[in-house]
Amino acid sequence: MTTLTKTIVATGASSGLGFELVKQLLTQPSPSLSSRSSSSSSSSSLAYRIILGARDVAGTQAAFDALSYDRTRHSLTVLPLELGDLAGTRSFARESLRAIGGSKESEGKEEGKLDYLLLNAGITGGNSAERRGPWGWCEALVVNHLSQHYLVHLFREKLVQSKSRVVFVSSGAIRQVSDTASLEEDVKAGSGVEPFKTYSQTKFIQLLGAHWWRRQLKEQGTVVAVSPGLIPGTGLGRGAGVDMSKVPMADAQPISIGAQSILRAFTRDDFPEDPQQIFLTSWGEWWSKEVYGLTLEKELQDKWCPSKEEIEKEAGLID
Repeated sequence: MTTLTKTIVATGASSGLGFELVKQLLTQPSPSLSSRSSSSSSSSSLAYRIILGARDVAGTQAAFDALSYDRTRHSLTVLPLELGDLAGTRSFARESLRAIGGSKESEGKEEGKLDYLLLNAGITGGNSAERRGPWGWCEALVVNHLSQHYLVHLFREKLVQSKSRVVFVSSGAIRQVSDTASLEEDVKAGSGVEPFKTYSQTKFIQLLGAHWWRRQLKEQGTVVAVSPGLIPGTGLGRGAGVDMSKVPMADAQPISIGAQSILRAFTRDDFPEDPQQIFLTSWGEWWSKEVYGLTLEKELQDKWCPSKEEIEKEAGLID
């Protein structure tokens, strides 16, 4: 029996949905991603090489070390990543590419492939005047969109070489944005906008980015956006000072189910004929694009998706 190794680079996997997703991949006897290669699943076992970015490297490593999984088959590397810091974001990308191999960052390592880039990190709050990002944007916009958009730029060569799948973990909260006229002012640091509105707006902008990358990576890779559903147990409300697990929600689901919703975005190949339909719902259907029609405006996508060079110039990262 041969072993097929899938490489995943992920943000937002030190706790909550991301941690649960990685745990399921490592501990399930029949890994869910094997369904993408059903013709060879009977003669091949599937292994994962997972590279995670985390603020608390030691704590995240300890949490995964406590899991019981086959370490002879799977490997897991935790690297420092603070998405509020674009210089640190660039360092994470360089270290990840070095670990994967086959790039100018890898120092002669054997050619490696990047199968999946999972962009799962997200925060509420993050709208204080003291935490100003590039262009004066608030921390939530930097974390939920700009830094992860920058990561795709940094991985682009490897993504194209590998024909990778990029998974944007979005949210049904994007439906709360019905007018984009005040968007630019609202997501500036210190705007005074309440935390959950900022969350909805920054996830809306992130979805603009998913569509922008779908256009850029046309026929060179796959871009999928996915909603995990209403998962109050993730701790997402901490930035807003709210314990979501104590708020009654009729449609709430446990973290384990939310993680499975995201995993479907790794494996689904039954894409609609309309290339703009890239949003997978938590119940497993492709959302009608009328639901997120505002995010399909190309001028708006271009406005919120700066180039790698623009980001680095604004952030003072020119070598």
